[in-house]
Amino acid sequence: MRIKDCMIAGLFMCLFSLLAACNMTVKVTSSGQELTGMERLVTLKETIPDVIIEEITISSIGDVLLHEPVYVDAWTGSKFNFSPMLEKVKPFLSEATITTANQESMIGGAELGLSTYPAFNSPKEAGDALKDAGVDVVMLANNHTLDRGEAAIEQAISHWDRLDMMYVGSYKNEADREKVRVVETDEGISAAFLNYTYGTNGIPVPEGKPYLVNLIDKKQMKEDIAEAKRKADLIVLNLHFGNEYERMPNEEQKDLVQFAADQGVHAVIGHHPHVLQPAAWVEGEDGSETLVIYSLGNFLSNQQELYQRIGGVFTFTVTKTTEGEKESVEIHSPTLLPTYVTFHPDWEDYQVVPMYTLTNKELKDAAQHYAEIKEHMSKWLPELRYIEE
Repeated sequence: MRIKDCMIAGLFMCLFSLLAACNMTVKVTSSGQELTGMERLVTLKETIPDVIIEEITISSIGDVLLHEPVYVDAWTGSKFNFSPMLEKVKPFLSEATITTANQESMIGGAELGLSTYPAFNSPKEAGDALKDAGVDVVMLANNHTLDRGEAAIEQAISHWDRLDMMYVGSYKNEADREKVRVVETDEGISAAFLNYTYGTNGIPVPEGKPYLVNLIDKKQMKEDIAEAKRKADLIVLNLHFGNEYERMPNEEQKDLVQFAADQGVHAVIGHHPHVLQPAAWVEGEDGSETLVIYSLGNFLSNQQELYQRIGGVFTFTVTKTTEGEKESVEIHSPTLLPTYVTFHPDWEDYQVVPMYTLTNKELKDAAQHYAEIKEHMSKWLPELRYIEE
């Protein structure tokens, strides 16, 4: 467990944090009964009435990059239906308090003409499927944001609005961009989401319209992070960066994550390499620590190589403790559900499935590949837990 912005005084709360960090049992009842997990949280609330403890979970998935075979497979003869592709991971997406996705191909819709690599435009119904599966927030700043121009962005944002889904990284206008995206949860914890990309595949941003895509710029990011701090308990930064198909982060990625940690960002979610890169804790200049997963890989795409078909659902828990006017926010319990895209040789029946369920029929040496992925992702985060249920 890592303590963020800790302002709580008192020996008991320090002891509680240390015990929780070690995942140990703590005796909190007069009878000496040992309690763990949610029982411990409830008992603490009852035992210490002056302290308010609330908790949420945040999950993230990687690139939703809809190549032609994927959206052709989604066509039923009368409409596009992507929901069956997500059915096997839907329970894992819907159980988090907030779930985010990197919607890499703009859902400008069929009326603009659907297109695949290198200039994507996807069916709007992909957004419906994500919402149905439990996704709450979509990231739109990536190297394909401007593929089909301003018209596709406008059509996509209109559809996200109709779905009442929060979008981040690409906006209608400057006023829209200036609104910090904050999710206010029922638990009383607010989370701000930011999203930037390294570039747009050489397509210039239309003059006078920088709001169409957030580009990585440390000066602008610093200002945005400061504003987010004023409006939310927690900041989650999504960065589209790194080298494609490289399984380890490069120095530029590490530098940007260090910059984010120094600004007080609580978590960084990476996209773009199309393969998984490890998770880690990065210490900020004030001693706080930022949770990062350098790349979440592809979630749903038609990329063919082994590691391009592996993504994940990355989840962490946020605990907010309030004692009078003092508050602390803890980021802890990181978990990962590695996922795999299956499909038939005739480019049909695309599905995102939990990797732990794969058999050798679906992937040769499935168990060995799964074990290797777990070792790879835990390289710098040995406490990373894997969902296997």
